[in-house]
Amino acid sequence: MTGGDALAASLHREGVRVIFGLPGVQMYHAMDGLHRQPEIRFITTRHEQAAGYMADGYARASGEIGTALVVPGPGLQNASAAIGTAYAASSPVLVVAGQIPRDLIGVDRGVLHEINDQLDIIRPVTKWASRVLEATDIPAAVHEAFYHLKTGRPRPVEIEIPPETFSDEADVELLEPGKHEAQPAARDAIEHAARLLADARNPIIFVGGGAVSSGASDALVAVAEHLQAPVIATSEGKGAITDRHYLSIGTLRLRDDPFRERLQDHDVILAVGTRMAFPNMLSGQQVIQIDVDEEEIGRNYDKTFGVLGDARRSLEELHRLISASIPRRASRETELEALRSERMSPPAEAEPLGSFVKAIRAAIPDDGILVPGMTQVGYYSRTYYPVYKPRTYMTSSYFGNLGFAYPVALGAKVAKPDKPVVAVSGDGGFLFNSQELATAVQYGINAVVVVFNDNAFGNVLRDQRNTFDGRTIGSELHNPDFVKLAEAYGARGVKAEGPQELESALRESLAIESPTLIEVPVGPMPYPY
Repeated sequence: MTGGDALAASLHREGVRVIFGLPGVQMYHAMDGLHRQPEIRFITTRHEQAAGYMADGYARASGEIGTALVVPGPGLQNASAAIGTAYAASSPVLVVAGQIPRDLIGVDRGVLHEINDQLDIIRPVTKWASRVLEATDIPAAVHEAFYHLKTGRPRPVEIEIPPETFSDEADVELLEPGKHEAQPAARDAIEHAARLLADARNPIIFVGGGAVSSGASDALVAVAEHLQAPVIATSEGKGAITDRHYLSIGTLRLRDDPFRERLQDHDVILAVGTRMAFPNMLSGQQVIQIDVDEEEIGRNYDKTFGVLGDARRSLEELHRLISASIPRRASRETELEALRSERMSPPAEAEPLGSFVKAIRAAIPDDGILVPGMTQVGYYSRTYYPVYKPRTYMTSSYFGNLGFAYPVALGAKVAKPDKPVVAVSGDGGFLFNSQELATAVQYGINAVVVVFNDNAFGNVLRDQRNTFDGRTIGSELHNPDFVKLAEAYGARGVKAEGPQELESALRESLAIESPTLIEVPVGPMPYPY
């Protein structure tokens, strides 16, 4: 078989059924191999950045591996913003990139799409990256890539392959996919954590994205209920516990969360799948950190006892031990009612942000997926948009990319075609990847994007005005007619004035199941934090 056949067959054996990407001259034989694997669906995006984002959205919504295919050089560089987002958000994305002709790698001749050295540009935002030069080595490279994707902390990996390696014919031995079972922490570590919690006067649980990616929700709730420990989530951890549960006290605010003053009443913090990247939040309390990434344990707080292992498996073992050693504590539901109400009720001075977020939540079913972009309503949703199920709220984590929301939502919709999927974007951010309306129409990806249009990078414009005596530069925008733009691509375009019209338009759009853009004209917004 050709190297292209070997790649396609290896990906199929590992369970890949969707690839997002763009074909190019170095990838011709890879594409031909995919043509002979009809069970793999290839979705052509309009930009490599979008291919990476869609693979990320697919991975986060499904819990499977998202796959992107790009040409070398500028193709990989275009995708790097999306790969960096997947890295920040701990999302398992496989990137297959081309290379220049293998005899010219490192020669610096200046051939099409050449970069010296291409592996160096991708290593900072990947868990593992490798170059394959022989067709016979492709199955082993794919096999190793999936080992890194499915063990330890989930993060993107990259394989790069020159055109001759794809076109060469060889006797290729295909490999069976590996079996990678999640492992709990060592028993003595879990036993010590159980003793610390048994002695705790008033424990609290911090939960991050690691609890979501490991499927730890049931075990998390079991531990929280036994200890009657309130649970506070990071943005990535939203949905790990339903916000309807009386022990959920919402999301940790990015800026100056007033809850830090109440943290002094909690003597032990159980951190599950979070880096604890909250400077100056704690004041000497004992931290028990459950994490699959050894490098993260104790990174941010010295008084940390590490429990190295999969969050779900470790919490299951922890629950078994504490259930046998300490009685279940009395319910704190009545006690926590006021705190939950205080933390989850939008303040009146933040209007209309609160009303917009409330309208979006009212229109989306409990299992619907929201992808909030780097925009003011998106920022506000981190605190005030309640989430009821895991894998239904997706941020760009600390990478903070403009333009990520819509293509991530498209990837999520491909993974979960029967679930409502909504992206929230600003006008500036949406235009980073607005061309993917064409992809949505071509492949029938019926996600909805809500574009809040203030003809500005609104957060920047407000901050400039407030900080520099009204002076602004670079933050005001000229935009197209967004409704006509959507219609030009063959999508639905709708305009909604205010929160009530937005809720109605969103309900209607989700019922119609068609690629849809809802434009919401807005004026200056209040500070979202």
